[in-house]
Amino acid sequence: MPNQFLSPEGDIENYFVTEYWLIDQYIGDELWTWGQGSSGQLGTNATTNSNTPVTTFAGGTNWKQPSFVLQGAAIKTDGTLWTWGLGTSGQLGDNTTTSKLTPVTTFSGGTNWKQVDCGDSHTAAIKTDGTLWIWGNGIAGRLGNANTTNRSTPVTTFAGGTNWKQVSCSGQHTAAIKTDGTLWTWGRGNYGQLGNASTINVSTPVTTFIGGTNWKQVTTGDTNISAIKTDGTLWTWGYGSFGQLGINDTITRSTPITTFTGGTNWKQVSQGEAFTAAIKTDGTLWTWGLGSNGQLGTNDGIQRLTPVTTFAGGTNWKQVACGFVHTAAIKTDGTLWTWGAATSGRLGNAITTGFRLTPVTTFAGGNNWKQVECGSTCTGAVTAGINPEYPLS
Repeated sequence: MPNQFLSPEGDIENYFVTEYWLIDQYIGDELWTWGQGSSGQLGTNATTNSNTPVTTFAGGTNWKQPSFVLQGAAIKTDGTLWTWGLGTSGQLGDNTTTSKLTPVTTFSGGTNWKQVDCGDSHTAAIKTDGTLWIWGNGIAGRLGNANTTNRSTPVTTFAGGTNWKQVSCSGQHTAAIKTDGTLWTWGRGNYGQLGNASTINVSTPVTTFIGGTNWKQVTTGDTNISAIKTDGTLWTWGYGSFGQLGINDTITRSTPITTFTGGTNWKQVSQGEAFTAAIKTDGTLWTWGLGSNGQLGTNDGIQRLTPVTTFAGGTNWKQVACGFVHTAAIKTDGTLWTWGAATSGRLGNAITTGFRLTPVTTFAGGNNWKQVECGSTCTGAVTAGINPEYPLS
């Protein structure tokens, strides 16, 4: 199914950043989860682990975009937002601080949710009207609402506005891009992860040090951030002790810097706990940073200070997602591959111990995987069905 995420204008965009214009071309979009389930993050009405993909308790064939950490969140094609898993800090947004084993709608409800992302104990989402909402743990100002108070229902950020396009959450900081191409960060800044030339916490959104109006996609790691501009350049900043900035050293940076390999053909990037993975427009997949659990997919456990291609190679990678110490990626042929730590079954290949140094297909196999997201110790993915009225060859 080539070019299935090609926009009407012919631009290849990150499908979780832009409008899902291809929704009508699909039927049967099921949500599958696997890995650690101790906090209910698999949404299966249980707290057991699963080493192979399973459908959520809510079932249904209208799931569109998921996100995971110790909680899960996903948007359906009808625009409703659902959350489940750990809820002790209000990160489920259902006006409680209790965990849920099955998906529930957020307190604010609505049918106009567009994109959602989970942090360690907070969640953020954007509506189709361009407003940005955030909830959960407020420590270090990660909610961006000018205080550090926990919120169990969605609140807008201090900056407000109706032009938010994409948001990414991590341990204790948040980053988001507006439709005008500006990039904003807030929350914990102790390692320079806010990119504003300081190491202080910020409880309201601030722009990065280099500014600019051409940011396209941003992803947050535990203590660092990576982002791609519309010119195809890739920038990283924050904690760098494991080489996760990809700049050929282990120095921490408080302002954005381009990766060692440079280039103007980066398409999509994902941040793990201490490693990074990114895909170029030529379909090659690159990884760097900590590799001790095989999360770089390079057939060894060696740390890399600059981007390297995975052992599997190839020029047909479409989307990549990083967990705490594991990675998952989808190829243009619709196959799903995972590697890194196998603990708790997070690779979905029926293995629960050790690690995989090179990409392997999930136990479920198949060539209809549409999107994948990794939590700390779990994984979730959406499969695509084809509407006969819109055949894709």
